[in-house]
Formats: sequence, structure tokens, C-alpha cells
Amino acid sequence: MASESSPLLAYRLLGEEGTALPLNGAGAPGGASARKLSTFLGVVVPTVLSMFSIVVFLRIGFVVGHAGLLQALAMLLVAYFILALTVLSVCAIATNGAVQGGGAYFMISRTLGPEVGGSIGLMFYLANVCGCAVSLLGLVESVLDVFGADATGPSGLRVLPQGYGWNLLYGSLLLGLVGGVCTLGAGLYARASFLTFLLVSGSLASVLISFVAVGPRDIPLTPRPGPNGSSLPPRFGHFTGFNSSTLKDNLAAGYAEDYTTGAMMNFASVFAVLFNGCTGIMAGANMSGELKDPSRAIPLGTIVAVAYTFFVYVLLFFLSSFTCDRTLLQEDYGFFRAISLWPPLVLIGIYATALSASMSSLIGASRILHALARDDLFGVILAPAKVVSRGGNPWAAVLYSWGLVQLVLLAGKLNTLAAVVTVFYLVAYAAVDLSCLSLEWASAPNFRPTFSLFSWHTCLLGVASCLLMMFLISPGAAGGSLLLMGLLAALLTARGGPSSWGYVSQALLFHQVRKYLLRLDVRKDHVKFWRPQLLLLVGNPRGALPLLRLANQLKKGGLYVLGHVTLGDLDSLPSDPVQPQYGAWLSLVDRAQVKAFVDLTLSPSVRQGAQHLLRISGLGGMKPNTLVLGFYDDAPPQDHFLTDPAFSEPADSTREGSSPALSTLFPPPRAPGSPRALSPQDYVATVADALKMNKNVVLARASGALPPERLSRGSGGTSQLHHVDVWPLNLLRPRGGPGYVDVCGLFLLQMATILGMVPAWHSARLRIFLCLGPREAPGAAEGRLRALLSQLRIRAEVQEVVRG
Repeated sequence: MASESSPLLAYRLLGEEGTALPLNGAGAPGGASARKLSTFLGVVVPTVLSMFSIVVFLRIGFVVGHAGLLQALAMLLVAYFILALTVLSVCAIATNGAVQGGGAYFMISRTLGPEVGGSIGLMFYLANVCGCAVSLLGLVESVLDVFGADATGPSGLRVLPQGYGWNLLYGSLLLGLVGGVCTLGAGLYARASFLTFLLVSGSLASVLISFVAVGPRDIPLTPRPGPNGSSLPPRFGHFTGFNSSTLKDNLAAGYAEDYTTGAMMNFASVFAVLFNGCTGIMAGANMSGELKDPSRAIPLGTIVAVAYTFFVYVLLFFLSSFTCDRTLLQEDYGFFRAISLWPPLVLIGIYATALSASMSSLIGASRILHALARDDLFGVILAPAKVVSRGGNPWAAVLYSWGLVQLVLLAGKLNTLAAVVTVFYLVAYAAVDLSCLSLEWASAPNFRPTFSLFSWHTCLLGVASCLLMMFLISPGAAGGSLLLMGLLAALLTARGGPSSWGYVSQALLFHQVRKYLLRLDVRKDHVKFWRPQLLLLVGNPRGALPLLRLANQLKKGGLYVLGHVTLGDLDSLPSDPVQPQYGAWLSLVDRAQVKAFVDLTLSPSVRQGAQHLLRISGLGGMKPNTLVLGFYDDAPPQDHFLTDPAFSEPADSTREGSSPALSTLFPPPRAPGSPRALSPQDYVATVADALKMNKNVVLARASGALPPERLSRGSGGTSQLHHVDVWPLNLLRPRGGPGYVDVCGLFLLQMATILGMVPAWHSARLRIFLCLGPREAPGAAEGRLRALLSQLRIRAEVQEVVRG
């Protein structure tokens, strides 16, 4: 086993570039030393902080006040049900082998291919960039609500100047703090996140204790302007303590105007706000390149974080409904500070969650960008993001993302982008579900995740739920995101990407082709749907390019197999000489732009090899029914590689992945007078063998003299017609009746008609030369032939030729 070359072992032990990887999946930039984050610090903490964000402190009252406890719990269950479906898919993919840097992008691209993975990865990156900017601006607004010079709240301190320039300055300073932490590496980020986690946990603990420890009180609300700008009398919300009447009043929904925007709320708008605050489930997966054991840490840490945040949200919903009247919930979204034992601790929690969300978005964006740059999907545009420090920290990607966030901050308020950010996140979640669904449907043998609490039903439901949620939150943003993803995928398809990632599309195609091949029953073949399925035997493609293209035109959507016989005996050889040749022949098919399969065999003689190919080529109902051979004559071989533009050396050298050039992979043409691999006797015997096997035979001569691929009617006002001539032998037998048509003649007519259907031959006219016997009257046979052509719906010109 030590010397065995196993693709499975190579898949497990080698990275993308062929470098050896430890079995735990380490392979991030900088080596295993870059992977030093534990499950708690690398996954649980950033995921919890991202899923809480600022919603846990400033939107609990908004959700419960408008939707009521029952509908709020229903919204929470629906939101977490959707997220849980995606978490199951993330866990399945994360436990199916090594996970490298890039998180969701790595999972999607290595499953759905670079086109889909690159487009969604870029959208996910932009979502994190905009999410960072939104968190920073939300933090600035939260600070100015208390300390701003224009603060309108009853407890505002009014010490910080406000305005667009000042707000931009505050946001830039906070971005500098966040960017500095992320630039110094994942270790400092983890420690900062842990400190933030402690602050948020302490703040939440103080809020939970305050619900029990604080007695009933009246809380002044922000004054509203009255009619004609007059001031209304002060209004108060009531914290009643635990009261069954308060709970009863808060059970049902009571949608009203949002006091901050003046918009009328409904189920969809409240649910969108709640869901926007819960879309941080990928924060831990984005750190996959820095985790000690990502295949274990991502599923375990994500599930723990989701369960913990769900429990906290449910507890806060119940406590708010038991203790706060509807007026307080709807008119003061920051009521936690008013009922807290120590209000500054709530402010610290608000600021800490916003700061942690921005840090998580920025470092997640930098890791996605670095993975995109390493895969070189977008060329030189992202090339600077490849740079890493000696410790493996992609500081250039952090700076790249830092600058982009700064540009987004210039836009000022980003309320309109909040929905777009959430939709971009949902596109990525749907793609993860689709990746897992594709692997499950394809029955891919290498898809063996250790996490088994999922099925294709959960994956399909996750895709549908994410798409539904996208259009519920913002139909315009959802449609625009799908359009952007399509444009990016088309760009990446046109640019071309790596072909060694193992796309699931190939597994899906194999699965479907196998299924339909089994349904293609040869016993149900009918002459109405007959089409040529060609096996073209080629000795040296250098002299057979015109015939190769002519056979491609004759196939009419049928099977086309390019066959070659290598002379030899496997018993006397150390290894099979045929297998290394497939790459050259497949490159030949790509360069010649023909739709053909390649089938090579090893045999002591060409005749025996032809028998092998005629018997075993194809599968099921797709097997060759026609053998195509070049004509056996004394014409000197020509090297069409030298004259065909597709095979010229400049094309070889400029085409990516074409080294060595095709001209070096095939031997030069046989010199005139040198011995042939096939004797005249074996050539005739090969034709006889094909006929014995009930195969049609096509013998092609002087294919190199055919007109160009695209026939023309001439130029300069002169019309030059091209013809396809058919000389059927014994097409019409002497006596009439139902059996007067010769099968060989019909085969010739069918092949000529098929050739005329090819776009390159549309301008050619079909001519049939009907040979008459010496005693046959002119006109009689032509009339019968024209009647036959009318029945067969073949348009052709008939010319009679009298035989002497």
C-alpha cells in the first residue's frame, strides 16, 4: 500500500496545490500555526455576539410591543427554524473532510464550482462589508442618542457635536479601532471578542436581575410634537413588575405606528427586523482558517450559539410581556436602561454588541476576500489580498476591507442597505443548503459527513425558506441580488476557473445520465427515430482532422466516438500505455471543437482492436451503429496540424492549460512509402467484420478537399453553388411493389439529408444520380424515385445516368 497511487488518499492528504496537509485539515495561510482558536473563542463567542447584535437590547420591546407575546414567539420559532435548517447543512459540509479558510465561500465553491461559489462568495463579502458599516453607524447613533448635542431623550447628556461630518468622524474612529484589532490577527480579535462577550453577558445578566429586583415605576417617554408644532403633555410608560393582567394585555398583537419612523407596522415588517438581528450564524464558519479543528468546532460551536441565543430571546420575550405595558414597549425601545439597576451597564452592553458585530463582520469579510484572492477567480483586482504576515494573518485583506467599509461609511445612514445586507446573507445561506442538497441528491461517494442529523428534505426546505424570506424582507433587493449573482457567475464562466475542485455538477450529471441510460431500452428502438451513431477509427489525428470534423457534422445529435487502436500486448508491458494517452485525445477533441467521446484500446492488431471497439464502445442504448473509416489508398499523408488555425503553435502557447502543445503529443505523419499499421487484407476484413456485426460502414476519401466549414454563395456578385452528390447503387429494383427500395440506397440518402441539415451545409444542394440499365426506359425510374423522395420529405435534384 505504501506505493499505491490512490485518488482517495490524494484527496484526503493533499491540498489544492498538491501540498501535504495534516489529516485535521490544517492548511490555512501560514501553516498549522495559524490555526490556534478553540471552539468557544473561534465559533461560540463570535456567533453569539453576531446573532445578538444590537437587537437584543434595542428591539425586544419593538417586537413584543407590536406583535404581542404569541406572535413574537411564533416569529422567533420561524426565524430559528429557517436558521436551524441552514445550520444542519453547514454542520454536514463542515464534517465532510478538511475545511480551509473562507468559511461559507470555501464550502460553496468546492461543491457548486467556482462560478457559483465565486459569485456568492463576493456577495457574501459585500454583505459583511456593508454589515460592518451598518453596525458602526448604529453604534454612532446609539452613542449620540445619549451623548449627542441634539439628543431628545429625557436622559440625554448632550456633550458631543452632531452633523454629517461629525458622524462620519465618529464612525471612522470606531472603524480604526475595529480595523486595528483585526489587522493584528485572529488571536487579538478572539481576546477582544471574549472581553466583549463578558461585557454583553454581564449587561444581560443585569437586565434579567432588574426584571425581578426593580419595583413598579412610571417611565417618561420621548415627547411627541402635537398639531401645529405644539407640545403635548408628558407621557409615561409603566413597568408593573410581574403582573398577570400585564401578560394578558400583551398576549395579542397590537400593531401601531413606529415612533421612530412613523411607518405603520405589520407582521412582515416586525418579522424582518427580528430576522435581521439573527443572521449571524456564519460568524464562526468564517473563521475556519484560524480554528484548530474546524470540522468539529464549526458544527458544535454553531449549534451551541444558536441554542443559547434562542433561550435568551425567549426569556426576554416572556419577562418583557409579564412586566411592561404595551405603551412602554411600543414607545421606548431602549426601556432596558430605564428599568436597570445600573443603567450605564446597559449602555455598555449596547455599545459592546455593536462593536463586536462590526469586528465580526470585518474579520469575516477579510477571510472571505483572502480565500477569493487565493483562488484567483477575479484576477489582478483582488491580487493584493493574497498577502499574509509570517504568522498567517491576511492583513492585506483586512486593509482592503477596511478601506471599502470606509467608502460605505461616506454614504451616511444605511437604513436602506440593511435589507440588502440581510438578503445577501440569505443568498449565501440558501447556497449552503443547495450545496448540501446537491451532494445528497448526487449520492456522491465522498460525501460521508460525521454529522448525520440532516436529510435532503431539510436541505430543500432550507433553500425554499431562505428564498421565501428574501422576497418577504425586500422583493426588490431579492431580485437584484439574484440578478447580480447571475451576472457574476456569467463573468466567471467566461473567464474560466480551476477544474480540479471536483464539482458536484459532474456527480449530478453522472447520476442523471445513468438513470436515463437505463431507461433507454434498445428493444424500443424505432426506425422513425434512427440517427447515426458513429465510431470513427483514427490512426493519427494529424492526417484526419477534416474527416474528424465531417463525422461531427454527420452525427445529427447522435453518439460520436473517436476510436484509436494502440498496437501491443499488455502481458509484455509493465503498465497500460493507453491510459496516459487520454489527456492528449481529449485535448484534441476540445481544440477541434467536435462533440465526441474518446475510446482507446490496446490490441496486437488493428483489426482485433476495431472489433473490440465495435463491441464495447458506448453503453446501453447508446452504442455505435456506423463504422467510419478513411479510404485505403496511396495518397501521401498530410499534416493538418500545420495548416489548421486551431492547432497552430501560437494558439497552443497562449491557451491556458495547453502545455505541452498538441503538436508534440502525436507522432508526425507516416512518411510516404513507409509500412502501414493496417494491411489491405486487414482493412477489407475490418469492413467485413463491421457488416457481420450489423453495423453500417462509411468509407471517406479526400476529406481534406472538402470546402470550408462555412459554405458561402460566393462573393463579388458571382454565385458559386455547392452540391452533395449521391450515387445510389440498385436504389430501385426492376420490379415495383413494397419491397423495391434498397436499404443501402436509403442509408446514403439519409446521410446526405443529415449533412444538409448542418448549418454549415445549408447552402449545398442535394443531387441524386440515378443509374439506368441499358434496357430501362428513361423517366420511369425517375418518377418512382421522385415519389419516394416526396414520401420521405427529401428535396433533391434527380439526374438519370444511362449505363453502357
